[in-house]
Amino acid sequence: MNTAPIISKVWSFCTTLRDDGVGYGDYLEQLTYLIFLKMADEYAKPPYNRHVGIPEGYDWASLTRLRGAELEVHYVTLLRKLGEQKGMLGQIFTKAQNKITDPAKLYRLIDMVDGTKWVMLGADVKGDIYEGLLERNAEDTKSGAGQYFTPRALIRAIVECVRPEPGKTIADPACGTGGFFLAAHDFLTNSENYALDKDQKSFLKHSTFFGNEIVAGTRRLCLMNMFLHGIGEITGESLVSPADALVSPSDETFDYVLANPPFGKKSSMSFTNAEGEQTSEELNYNRQDFWASTSNKQLNFVQHIRTMLKTTGRAAVVVPDNVLFEGGAGETIRRKLLQTTDLHTILRLPTGIFYAQGVKANVLFFDNRPASPDPQTSKVWYYDYRTNVHHTLKQKPLTYTHLEDFIACYHTSNRHERTPTWSEETSAGRWRAFDREELLARDKASLDIFWLRDASMTDLENLPEPEVLAEEIMENLRSALASFETVNE
Repeated sequence: MNTAPIISKVWSFCTTLRDDGVGYGDYLEQLTYLIFLKMADEYAKPPYNRHVGIPEGYDWASLTRLRGAELEVHYVTLLRKLGEQKGMLGQIFTKAQNKITDPAKLYRLIDMVDGTKWVMLGADVKGDIYEGLLERNAEDTKSGAGQYFTPRALIRAIVECVRPEPGKTIADPACGTGGFFLAAHDFLTNSENYALDKDQKSFLKHSTFFGNEIVAGTRRLCLMNMFLHGIGEITGESLVSPADALVSPSDETFDYVLANPPFGKKSSMSFTNAEGEQTSEELNYNRQDFWASTSNKQLNFVQHIRTMLKTTGRAAVVVPDNVLFEGGAGETIRRKLLQTTDLHTILRLPTGIFYAQGVKANVLFFDNRPASPDPQTSKVWYYDYRTNVHHTLKQKPLTYTHLEDFIACYHTSNRHERTPTWSEETSAGRWRAFDREELLARDKASLDIFWLRDASMTDLENLPEPEVLAEEIMENLRSALASFETVNE
């Protein structure tokens, strides 16, 4: 089914609301509340006849029969009441507020949602609609929503490499809007990959995914995104915790951890001093299971993710460049990864692919191993998809096709039969391996490695288009500024 017309219809109403100061994110939140309530109303009727926990007098019908100021007052009360409930219902409506102050426009939005039978739409259709809205929201860079949205082409490529299996658990300690969960769900339900039986389908729906997201609004979007894709139950417990994943060890260990933890500033906490002034200080997590104590939250997430894995668990984690070269705790963590896990693959990503600006990132693929005195990494394979690669969000966005060569080199059927594309004779090859000893001998055990010649330095005829080059220069400047801000904290 072509979902574009529905997405366009739902999204077009935002233009009117923006005149009232309602941004993309606020609009999407209001849609989340209303679509959830409408679906709950549909489930409560035949043939489903399911009580979904909506308190009497605060259901969908209570909204559709009101107009004007009475509707606005009731809507505010309804949001507060539902936020007090337990399970997924309460998580969806936690700290919910009405951002549509014009009752006439609120009624029009309710009427628009009321015109669609949401339960009748397939999970893939509902999911595509909501994902389309999330992506448009992420494109609004001024709102900052992009920092919670990992490019779906990259997520799909990561999942294709990891190839999760049915009946196994998947976690993301900073799950944002749930992109990794949905890509893994799509992979597991693809008949070309698996033919799921009844028990496997039940496990996928109820017991596969576990996440953390501390930002209430983002967690709300994630839960709704998962629910619309057929993950979890409307009356069930939330699959996404509001707890800070870094504070303490996970209660469970998992078969897979797929994550893009937040980049940017170091962990800090704010407080009021004796003079009544607002100040902040760096936050070091005192975890006995961590290899090193640091306020760098990216390094902390790498350590935490390793502790989340079963002894046979596998991880794929998006990290900024500083994780590969930073000294001190960074060096300790890299040496420990090479010693205790099989850090087998690093994908080096180009700029211009993330909605959050100024990002230079990589994907680390590593497998956990039982405790052993022997080093678990023998060699690390690198794929350089940064040098001489030019992407922008609008002129040349990253697509799945761009990463197909990496997936082929990854050789999912048997990683031990990989073949390098680089050699002394084929110096333009992007795929090559480095032995553990070679990496450990580098300054600070740096994993920040490039070997391809930068064509822009020598080949002026093959420079990208001016607008692409200008955007790339801006991305590099933003990345440099972000690095300076981190050092200055």
